[in-house]
Amino acid sequence: MKMKLQTVTLGCSKNKVDTEHILSHVEDLYEIVPEGEDIPVDVILLNTCGFIGDAKEESVQAVLEAVDKKKRGEADKVIVFGCLSQRYADELPELIPEVDGWFGARDFDPVIRALGAEPDPEKRNHRYLTTPSHYAYLKISEGCDRRCSYCAIPFIRGAHKSVPMEDLVAEASRLADNGVKELIIIAQDTTFYGLDLYRRRALAELLQKLSEVDGIEWIRIHYSYPASFPEDVLDQMADNPKVCRYMDIPLQHISDKVLDNMHRHVTGAWTRELIGKMRERVPGVVLRTTMIVGHPGEGKRDFNELMDFVREARFERLGAFKYSEEEGTYGAENFKDSISARVKQERLDELMTLQSDISLSFNQSRVGTLEKVIVDDFVDGVFVCRSEFESPEVDGEILVKPDCEVIGDVDPYSLIGEFMTVRVTGADEYDLIAEPVEIL
Repeated sequence: MKMKLQTVTLGCSKNKVDTEHILSHVEDLYEIVPEGEDIPVDVILLNTCGFIGDAKEESVQAVLEAVDKKKRGEADKVIVFGCLSQRYADELPELIPEVDGWFGARDFDPVIRALGAEPDPEKRNHRYLTTPSHYAYLKISEGCDRRCSYCAIPFIRGAHKSVPMEDLVAEASRLADNGVKELIIIAQDTTFYGLDLYRRRALAELLQKLSEVDGIEWIRIHYSYPASFPEDVLDQMADNPKVCRYMDIPLQHISDKVLDNMHRHVTGAWTRELIGKMRERVPGVVLRTTMIVGHPGEGKRDFNELMDFVREARFERLGAFKYSEEEGTYGAENFKDSISARVKQERLDELMTLQSDISLSFNQSRVGTLEKVIVDDFVDGVFVCRSEFESPEVDGEILVKPDCEVIGDVDPYSLIGEFMTVRVTGADEYDLIAEPVEIL
């Protein structure tokens, strides 16, 4: 019998891809136990996040829980890798000695060997998917050359390094052969792609090549940096039917003073102009962004400017978090974190209350429309779906109750991963309600 291996992946989708690459090298040795399944296993493999305070606390807690399982005899080994163990490589082994192996964010080969396998260069494009089989994240580069003052990623993950285009196409083709229909493009900064390999921003060219892979129907873009944004990407979104009219572009702020303190290399005017171009050149585009409140130097006037900008831009999706002072960053070494936790929380609440109204208005505007959706799941008699305007795990869902005239005798579970046309009949600030019109 195979040994049992359970993975716990914390943090962003980029970590998920790292876990999947490692699992592809050891799946012949282990039965992979789904995350959250409470059974005894031989090995627990944790991929940790070390980005901000809350994420670090979550990762440490997950490691402690795994160690407790080991103490109870429910796991033989605990192996930890990723951003947290990269960032605190000296401290963690002393603090939690019960862990059997600590590895950094890029220590894939040592992790594979610790699991009893040998890294296979032939498997560099292989993945063991932990997402549903019809969508997958595609990480197009590693590391970051940006030096945002609040961000620890560059010294955790290192300099930007693009994955060669031919490798990404090969990986996408393999994913498509295994049933993947939707690719979600991710990196620390997707718009930086290609500068190191090709001496040009090559994201648009990559999108075109990926869209030519048989079986891939949707491609969506995450983590785009606004400075020097490659506008040929907008042409792909406008003209290529496989590229979703969806852009994740973390802006972080609009005040010139705060943007300068953040080292974002853009101004408020530049940001407004870029958002205007996106709206004009890609009609109907849905924009997701993130904002930071409480960054050093953010006065009341700066926060009010941010609120006014959000009212004007009306981002369909917006997340926000409170500034977290991270040791080793420019901000921690050069700015005083003088804004109180109370004020940060008040500003976060005020911003998200505003965004809640904007999100509700956008969703309500879709009532009565016909939309193409992909079925992610069938739960409690309802199809859980998404359109090109919803990304998995971060956005709302479209909930569709089966209709006998449309679904007929088809097993509803067989429609997971398939497309259908639905008519939107209701909306709240997060999710939509719809009825099926046609199975595609």
